Amino acid sequence: MKFTAGIAKMTACTLMLSALFGCGRSAGTAQTEQTADLGAKTELNVFAAASMTETLNQIAENYKSVEPDVTLTFNFASSGDLLTQIKEGADCDIFISAAPKQMNALDGTLADDSDKNPDGLDELLEGTRFDMLENKVVLAVPDGNPKGIESFDQLAELLRAGDVFLAMGNSDVPVGQYTQKIFAHYGLDEQTMADAGELTYGSNVKEVTTQVSEGAVDCGIIYATDANAAGLTAVDEATADMCGQVIYQAAILKNSPNPDAAKAFLDYLTGDSAGKVFKSVGFTPIK
Repeated sequence: MKFTAGIAKMTACTLMLSALFGCGRSAGTAQTEQTADLGAKTELNVFAAASMTETLNQIAENYKSVEPDVTLTFNFASSGDLLTQIKEGADCDIFISAAPKQMNALDGTLADDSDKNPDGLDELLEGTRFDMLENKVVLAVPDGNPKGIESFDQLAELLRAGDVFLAMGNSDVPVGQYTQKIFAHYGLDEQTMADAGELTYGSNVKEVTTQVSEGAVDCGIIYATDANAAGLTAVDEATADMCGQVIYQAAILKNSPNPDAAKAFLDYLTGDSAGKVFKSVGFTPIK
């Protein structure tokens, strides 16, 4: 009887110790998981027009003090190239386009409009698309302005005379499309000028800007912000009648794994701190 009672007491003690040890492990595991959550890092993939390179890199440095656990990974290219990458399934949380055209091609509300959304895609998170910034199209010249170009009016005359070498963006990128509108405004035929050797092209606005900076051309049509970043002189600014407004739009992608963090960053981009940076380089914040 005493032996049996002893066994019973030992069993009871063992069960109590197991329970206490188990509780300790559970509490420790829960604390470790909570600590891991607090230290979790979020990576946002931001696809942005090449003309925003310097500006967004500067803003990203400032954002570190606001959201230190958020890493911003930028993909800068022409809006047309970025659109292609998104269509092909690239990981993207936020898309910032230099024109509405590329955003239209992803907007499900325009799926029935074959001109604006030819593939009927529905890739944008509902309610997140908005006009963020306005830029200006300018006529920039190399250092010293050796050709003495002073205006778009003068450029048009030089193009008609075959007496100028102009750098412009390809037709599939916004800066090239704005340039084509300027040609139409002046009644200029792009193909005729290209055949005459008056035009050279860039796959994005940075390539056009580089050609002007290096003096490889007499002038180039770029954005005011790119002229500012490169230290180039902008001798004239295109009006809305010439090429329309240059509106940059932003949206969160529907398949973003981090929609809350993406929204927080877009909210920051529309705030006063980012607004000061945008204004300092020539952008005009809209929202």
